Amino acid sequence: MIRQNIMKDSCRKNIGKASLILMASVFLSRLLGLVREMTIAWVGGVGPDVDAYQIAFIVPEILNHASGSGFLSITFIPIFTHFLVTDREQEGWKSLSIILSGFGLLMALVLILTWVFAPQLLHWLAPGVSDPRVLAAAVRMTRIIVPAQGCFFIGGLLSAVQYAQGRFLFPALAPLVYNTGMILGGLALGRRIGMEGFSWGVLSGAFFGHFLLQWIGARRAGLRLYPCFDLWHPILKRYLLTTLPLILGIGMSFSTEIFYRFFGSYLATGSIAALNYGLRIVFMLAGVFGQAVGTASYPYLTQLAAEGKHFEMNRLLNSTIRYLVLIIPVSVLLMVMRHEIVVLLFQRGRFDLEATRITAGLLPWVLAGSFAFSAQTLVVRGYYAMQNTLTPSLIGTMVALLCIPIFVLFMKGFGTVGVAFSLSLSAWLQVGILFGLWAKTHAHPDHALVYRAIGRMIGIGIVLGAILEPIRVLLRQSLTALTEVHLSLALCASMGLLFLILMSGAAKLLHIEEWNALLRRIPGVGKMGMGRQK
Repeated sequence: MIRQNIMKDSCRKNIGKASLILMASVFLSRLLGLVREMTIAWVGGVGPDVDAYQIAFIVPEILNHASGSGFLSITFIPIFTHFLVTDREQEGWKSLSIILSGFGLLMALVLILTWVFAPQLLHWLAPGVSDPRVLAAAVRMTRIIVPAQGCFFIGGLLSAVQYAQGRFLFPALAPLVYNTGMILGGLALGRRIGMEGFSWGVLSGAFFGHFLLQWIGARRAGLRLYPCFDLWHPILKRYLLTTLPLILGIGMSFSTEIFYRFFGSYLATGSIAALNYGLRIVFMLAGVFGQAVGTASYPYLTQLAAEGKHFEMNRLLNSTIRYLVLIIPVSVLLMVMRHEIVVLLFQRGRFDLEATRITAGLLPWVLAGSFAFSAQTLVVRGYYAMQNTLTPSLIGTMVALLCIPIFVLFMKGFGTVGVAFSLSLSAWLQVGILFGLWAKTHAHPDHALVYRAIGRMIGIGIVLGAILEPIRVLLRQSLTALTEVHLSLALCASMGLLFLILMSGAAKLLHIEEWNALLRRIPGVGKMGMGRQK
């Protein structure tokens, strides 16, 4: 019993340390992502060039999904970890060589074909685009961005090797280098070639951040890589069986990135750009809360699953989800401050007052899905830790297909706002069904605490919104002497402080331990320790 407690404490400390690294990485990455979007807004506003730039990502997104690049850490970590815990490290390196050799060659062929047939692919994937100049610009930028997918594929495998060995630093640096590359590309080339400058930044950021840097990190982790085209090796079959459901399925992230561009192509010029700006704000929030915790906890969920400790695994999963519900009241604060946030982040250069009005108008509707986007990254990892990739893939595909009529209906009735609402609704449906099925098939007393925490935070969020919104309106009407930027800064600071006071009071009154624990775990206030119970 003592040994089990020591192991639990060690696991929690490791997750806490990894979470700090990855949370810092995700926060800085999302911050750089916002700087990137601010730079894009400055260069292109919500004009047709930005629409073309976003359309140019449709084919690369599909390639990234089809190659499994986004799933490599999820599917390869259990395989490599199994060899490590059974003292067969050499076989682990062989499995890496087999997968990288076989799929790397196939990937190269697909990239060449995609580059050649980019015009035909975009004509099919963005059918609503009627301006030939927008389509031509999208084709040019697609051809620049496509080779970056090879860097993502190789880097994904090399990152998985590092994650499996508890090495998080170099993978954590990848998105920082990637976003920096895009920003520098836009700043250096934007004035001369417009949005194509950002496309070249994508390619350079992918090469240096996701390929070169991960190669260095994997070498430090003892990388042993060699050409191996053993296409009948059992490990390749195992890898295919776990990865194919994810590739063939339509997950939340993939459907979100494709749907807003596809349906946005039927709307007025600038709609895709405005939806993108709103989503990047949501993804920063969801990334800091969900992605960091999900990525950090996954190796330990995998270890608990491999050891058959399903009760402990469920407790860890449930406790982390209960921390994620804090994103709900934070989302409400951002809904209230929607106009001021857009002004401070984007309103400069070609991003004018009208662009602010459009983006701020749809922001609350995408913010409504923040918790779902955040929690999904963790819930699916429970399935993946059990090496069950089929169930989340089937559910994701089912929800995405069922939501297509919803997208069409709300797009026709409410335009860009309708697409934004549909994105949030789709996310909630997917994560609700996934966790509901998990709770039904993996009984645990803490499941009820998760539902209770979600319901309580939604109630608190509604009350906070009802209090904060009229106060914001009153302050805005009273501070008319300030410029728009200074007014937005003053409102964000004052409303943020009021939110902290109200939320802390609610936490004390209602005994919300997650909020108090979060404050204690802020560096300098308390120690980080994921999974610590009340």
